[in-house]
Amino acid sequence: MWKPRLIENARMKYLGIVEALAEDIRAGRIAPGERVPPQRSVAEALDVDLTTVTRAFNEARRRGLVQAQAGRGTFVSEGLDGKAADLAQPLIDLSMNIPSQPADVDFRKLFPTGIASILGGTQGLLSLHYQESTGAEPDRRAAANWLGARIEGLSPDRIVLTGGAQSALFAVCELLLRRGDVIAAGAMTYPGIKAVAIQKGLKIAALDMDDQGIIPDAFDRACRDRHVRTLYLIPSIDNPTTATLPEERRRALAQIARQHGVAIIEDDPYAPLLPERRVTMAELAPDLTWHIATLSKCASPALRVAYVVAPAATQALRLAGVLRATILMAPPLMSALASRWIADGTLDQITAAIRVENALRQKLAGSILKGMDFAADPHGHHLWLRLPNHWRAADFAEHADRAGVSVVPGQVFATASHPVEAVRISLGVAPDRGDLEDGLMLLSGLIAQPSLGARAVV
Repeated sequence: MWKPRLIENARMKYLGIVEALAEDIRAGRIAPGERVPPQRSVAEALDVDLTTVTRAFNEARRRGLVQAQAGRGTFVSEGLDGKAADLAQPLIDLSMNIPSQPADVDFRKLFPTGIASILGGTQGLLSLHYQESTGAEPDRRAAANWLGARIEGLSPDRIVLTGGAQSALFAVCELLLRRGDVIAAGAMTYPGIKAVAIQKGLKIAALDMDDQGIIPDAFDRACRDRHVRTLYLIPSIDNPTTATLPEERRRALAQIARQHGVAIIEDDPYAPLLPERRVTMAELAPDLTWHIATLSKCASPALRVAYVVAPAATQALRLAGVLRATILMAPPLMSALASRWIADGTLDQITAAIRVENALRQKLAGSILKGMDFAADPHGHHLWLRLPNHWRAADFAEHADRAGVSVVPGQVFATASHPVEAVRISLGVAPDRGDLEDGLMLLSGLIAQPSLGARAVV
């Protein structure tokens, strides 16, 4: 049986597992017909999450390295020799929604230079110590300065640092909600809130949406019918639909939330990518809104830093109590690096470069997918491709994967029982525009093949 390992310098962790398996097949360390350990065992052996291993197994099957046998497990494909392990092309990943990496932003230099500068300072070693669960005072001041561009009159005592937006989202829900409570969200929404709902036993009220986002009347009906406790929304460049709520609609949602006494979780990772400032829910309803701002979409997910703006300083301290019991604190060294980048303008420069690269990639996507039904924001990382009638989203994603391109089907984002047949295509993870073009061309060719679809035209 194969001894699980991964190649550390692989572009993505799941590819590191696949490439290690292919390398071991080439070297004869595992022979055709030999069994591959179960996914859960691989995850435990490598100390990675099960989703990463599942993606690795899917990619290994796509490359023909392994075959699954019902009721028996997964085995190295029969007749596979060392040369065959090199034949399949690696998957073009258009599924992970991360920022593009502009050519003029070199994180391989920015990270070590910034960290060395912090550690070399007079107080540098403090960034290696335990810190308050709210975050260190200098980091909260830096956050207030950065967020001040979108939330006026913000004081540092309302800010809590967390280890990323998902951590923040779970902590806020842990503080506000109990098992069985209802949280309202768009009919298509970020899978992270669905994961929190499952973990905490929450119910999601699916809200109708249009090309401008959540429809206020749908929110009002849900509040009247289902005793909604919290509204979750992504107001700018929504994930996955790309809609940005206009100010009129934001004001309407804030008014409805106030009327029914509903708390608001404003998850706003893409706001820095917009060229113009939009009024936030935190400004329209400051006493109701928990604003989450992460650096993962405007800089790099490697920072693992997000800021939560609480309605008041007392509630910020309550949220810190939840964090103390879960993650204890945001990563101090990354928090200090984020503060330095805010202070010296590096963060704004990175965001501006990403915005430019996004626009170029969106233009490329628009030209390749011209004539197809998709929504996109010219400054965002992703687009939302609605499929023609002969395709179901799950089938399209499966066929795309076999063709060598990974996308995310609509049901992953669905809170309603009958999701839109669409897929999210992320443009940022491709290492360059050449790979992105190859992937989009493959998708364009696939979508035009009705014979591969799983349902008849009606």
